[in-house]
Amino acid sequence: MAISPLDSVIFADMFGTAAMRDTFGDDAFLARCIEVEAALARAQGKLGIIPVEAANAITHAANALAAGRAALDLTRLKRETETVGYPILPLVRQLAQFADGAGRYVHWGATTQDIMDTAVVLQIRAGLALLEEDLTATRSHLAEFAHKYRDTPMAGRTHLQHALPVTFGYKAAVWLYALDRHADRLRELRPRVLLAQFGGAAGTLASLGNGEEALSTRAELARELGLGDPAITWHVVRDGIAETVQVLALLAGSLGKIAYDIMLMSATEFGEAAEPFVQGRGSSSTMPQKRNPISCELILAAAKVLRQEAGLVLDAVVTDFERATGPWHVEWVAVPEAFGYAAGALHQARFMLGGLIVDTGRMAKNLAMTHGLIVAEAVMMGLAPHIGRNEAHDLVYDACRVAIESDRPLLDVLLETPEAAAPLGPDKLRELTDPVNYLGAAPAMVDRVLAGR
Repeated sequence: MAISPLDSVIFADMFGTAAMRDTFGDDAFLARCIEVEAALARAQGKLGIIPVEAANAITHAANALAAGRAALDLTRLKRETETVGYPILPLVRQLAQFADGAGRYVHWGATTQDIMDTAVVLQIRAGLALLEEDLTATRSHLAEFAHKYRDTPMAGRTHLQHALPVTFGYKAAVWLYALDRHADRLRELRPRVLLAQFGGAAGTLASLGNGEEALSTRAELARELGLGDPAITWHVVRDGIAETVQVLALLAGSLGKIAYDIMLMSATEFGEAAEPFVQGRGSSSTMPQKRNPISCELILAAAKVLRQEAGLVLDAVVTDFERATGPWHVEWVAVPEAFGYAAGALHQARFMLGGLIVDTGRMAKNLAMTHGLIVAEAVMMGLAPHIGRNEAHDLVYDACRVAIESDRPLLDVLLETPEAAAPLGPDKLRELTDPVNYLGAAPAMVDRVLAGR
C-alpha cells in the first residue's frame, strides 16, 4: 500500500508522471546498478584488469536481466538488503550467479557507494532529460502568450491593489524569463553532476594499484557510461547532488509563482484567466458552479514540498571523514522525490498553460474600474515639470481622494482643478489618464525576452 502521493494508485498522476516513476522506481534503480557493474567489467576487461571473457560473460548476464530473459529474486534481494543495510552486495551475489564462473570478477575493486552513486547519476541524467522536455514545451507556451499579448493592457497589481498598467504579454514574459534561466541551470549543472563514481573502500582505489593504472579504470568506466571522469573521488563531497535538487526547487518555485498569479487571476472578482476547461475538472462536491484551479493548486503544493527536499538534501552535504555514517541515506529519499514532484509540477504547468483561457475583455474592464486612478503617477509626472515633483504628488493625491470619495473619474476631478488643468489642458489630461498610454517599456522588454526565439 503506497504512503506517498508519488506512487499512490489515486494521486500518482496528479503529483508526478509515469515517465519519472519509471526512471526512479525500484526496477530502474536496480537496472542502473547492473548497468554500472557491467560497464565496470567491460572497462576492466579492456584494461586487462580482469579477463575479457569474464567481462563479456558479466555483460551477457546483465543484458539478459535487462531483456527479461533472466530475473532477480526480489524477495531474496529485499531480505538480504535489510540484513546488510545496502542493496549492492545482495545484487552482486545474484548477478555473479547469472555470470557463472565469471561471477568472481563482478564488482572488482568497487564499493557499494561507487555503484549506487553512479546508478543515481544515470537516473539523474534521464530525469533531467524528461524535465527539459516539459520545460521546453512550457516555455514555448509562455513565449506564445508574450508575443500574442505583447500590447494587451491589464492592471498591474502590487500588494493586491491596482498599481500601474502592464500588459499580459509582459506578465507572461516575466514568467518566461525565470524559466529560461532554469533551462540554463539544468544545462550548466550537468558537467558538475554527471560524473562517474569509483573510488573503492575509502576513495583511493588502492585495490587496483597505484597511480594511473587505478585512475584509468575510472576513466574507462566513465567513457563506457557516457559520464564525466572526476579529478578525485566524490564519495563525501555531495554538492553536485545537492545542487541538482536546489535547481529543481528553484524551478518549482518559479512554477509556483506562475500558478499563484493565475489562481488569483481566475478568482471570480478578477476573472482574467482560467485553467483549460475539461468536463468535471475542478468540480465541487457541493457547489455546482465551482471550477477550481486544480493544476495551480498541485503546482503550489509541489513547490512547497520541493522547498523541503532542498533543505533536506543540504543535510547530506555535511559528511564525516571518508564515508558518511548516515547523511548519504537522506539522498535516497530526497533525490527521487524531488524529481518526482518537479516532473509533476512541470506536467501540470504544461497542461495548464497549453490551454489557458485568457479573457482580455475582463482585463480591460478591470483596468478601467478605477476610472483612471491607476495612472495617477502619469499625471503626477506630467505635472512635475510645471509645478515641481513634490507639489505634483500632493495635488494628484488630493485629486485621487476626491475621485474615490465621489466615485468620479480622475479626469473629471483634474479638469475641475485649475492647478492641473491650466498647465496641461484637457487633451493632455485625457492622454495622461488613459492607461493604454502608460505602459512604459513593457512591450520593449517583451521583445528582449523573445529575441532569438
